[in-house]
Amino acid sequence: MALQCGIVGLPNVGKSTLFNCLSNARAQAANFPFCTIEPNVGVITVPDERLTKLVEIDNPKRVVPTTIEIVDIAGLVKGASKGEGLGNKFLANIRNTNAIIHVLRCFENENITHVDGSVDPVRDKGIIDTELQLKDLETIENRIGKCQKQAVAGDKIAKRQYDILCRYKEALEQGLSARTVELTAEERKTVYDLNLLTDKPVLYVCNVDESAALTGNAHTEAVKAAIAAENAEMLIVAASAEADIAELETYEERQMFLEDLGLKESGVSRLIKAAYKLLDLQTFFTTGADESRAWTFRRGMKAPETAGIIHTDFERGFIRAEVIKYNDYVELGSERACREVGKIGIEGKEYVVEDGDIMHFLFNV
Repeated sequence: MALQCGIVGLPNVGKSTLFNCLSNARAQAANFPFCTIEPNVGVITVPDERLTKLVEIDNPKRVVPTTIEIVDIAGLVKGASKGEGLGNKFLANIRNTNAIIHVLRCFENENITHVDGSVDPVRDKGIIDTELQLKDLETIENRIGKCQKQAVAGDKIAKRQYDILCRYKEALEQGLSARTVELTAEERKTVYDLNLLTDKPVLYVCNVDESAALTGNAHTEAVKAAIAAENAEMLIVAASAEADIAELETYEERQMFLEDLGLKESGVSRLIKAAYKLLDLQTFFTTGADESRAWTFRRGMKAPETAGIIHTDFERGFIRAEVIKYNDYVELGSERACREVGKIGIEGKEYVVEDGDIMHFLFNV
């Protein structure tokens, strides 16, 4: 189950540096606006101590962790919603992602040019927000034009859609993002195909210098205050320090570097976990002598749906699932031991898979 997050922000805020730290791709970016013209796509391996433990137990021939796809999207500028700075192309790239990682420059460095001449992350946030909101408003107005006549003519579905579109329009015209409009699950189904830019989950990443990696600074405090009403997540990351950490060869060296900064965990690891939380993602496992593998699924998915993540035939011909709880597997040390003491649950189509479940699916097609 691939998850794609788009990294956005103004030029020269540290997006590509962060992207290089996160992904296996190494984008070579110079210090000037629009250094990334085509979006770079990288793949993050999601660290999970539970998978490491399963590998220790089963010693499999193959180990497959979960991954997240990251898209480094070129720096947006004022007027992007109207096509400025190749804006239309960049906004289209954002539309194809599941969530937005919004990088804000919260460090001073006279050697790195800021497109607006000074460091002000709240102002920068407002520029990006406005461009995305304007593009969403254009989408809404186009849809209203198509929907209104049908609604007036008595089409009940069109009437429901029109009412929701008007609520979106009102919020966007007030400078609010679409995610601030509260909709029921049923209402969301009605307008699922809108794919609004400002309705996507957002994580604000404050890029600071090394000295502010632990406690932040005045800029991060300003961002924190600015997003207080958004119900959004915020992380403080020193991208330059993360780049240095990524160059170290051993785990011990990386840990020593983190300790020197007063950190227990790298910004990359924290960002990956925040992305999981952002999209309400969880992990289930399959494990044995041949392979130990972690699979990503959305919280609340039932057994047949998660079976379909492995293969569509598993969902189509689903019979039942055998489920071992992670803690039982680790404590008893094998599937056989769990089976002998009755620690394998037999679950049907209505079983809601839980984070950490070790699954074995039975199917027939």
